Amino acid sequence: MSRKNLSAVLIVKNEEANLPQCIESLSWVDEIVVVDSGSTDRTMEIAREYGARVIETPWFGFGKTKQLAVDAATHDWVFSIDADEEVTEHLRSTIQSILEKPKKQGYRISRRSYYLGRAIRFSGWRSDAPLRLFNRGHGRFNEKIVHESVEMASKPGIIKAHMLHYTFPTISTHLSKIDSYSALGAQQLLDKGKKVNLVFACLRGVVKFIKMYLLKLGFLDGKEGFVLAVISSFGVSLKYLRLWELTHRGTRRG
Repeated sequence: MSRKNLSAVLIVKNEEANLPQCIESLSWVDEIVVVDSGSTDRTMEIAREYGARVIETPWFGFGKTKQLAVDAATHDWVFSIDADEEVTEHLRSTIQSILEKPKKQGYRISRRSYYLGRAIRFSGWRSDAPLRLFNRGHGRFNEKIVHESVEMASKPGIIKAHMLHYTFPTISTHLSKIDSYSALGAQQLLDKGKKVNLVFACLRGVVKFIKMYLLKLGFLDGKEGFVLAVISSFGVSLKYLRLWELTHRGTRRG
């Protein structure tokens, strides 16, 4: 029985540092679609050098932009991957085996994430397994501007072979991501009609730290686990502080 054809899809912006390693790990797929939203570095040039099909588009938020990439794919089976991720040989062979005769319409893939160069095995990242391999006739990305995910009616399977995720090599890259994600997250909460006070905003950060560092055993991830918990908790508080700012500004204008 022949294997199902597979399209790998990525959304990118200024990913020249990460993209080569990611695309090289996808050399076995039938097609690579890269959707770029305003890169000013060599991202698009690198993608084309590796034979990817590049599509330029305005930014519509994570969910809509990822779905645009899925819709642009040639094949029904799609593998959604981020530029800071890499497919291992074990994962490659597992996916190829599954596509010989899929038993599910979608599959979650376990991720092993690295933070400041260290593999994070606790801190709430241990069970990380996003739905990334799916038949687009049975699943699609929701329209969330941040923290998007694939939604499908049937229950997905899970692939235990790991995908490698190189999250933040430096504290600066983490802070930069938090700056953009907290703004998007605050807007998303505002659109849902959520409100918050300053005390609650700060407490949410404290709760996040306790959950990651203590309840999720982040202290076992060493110094990197502590830094991860501190900055992540700051990111949560910042999101709600920005929500407070948006609602407070709107009230004052009203």
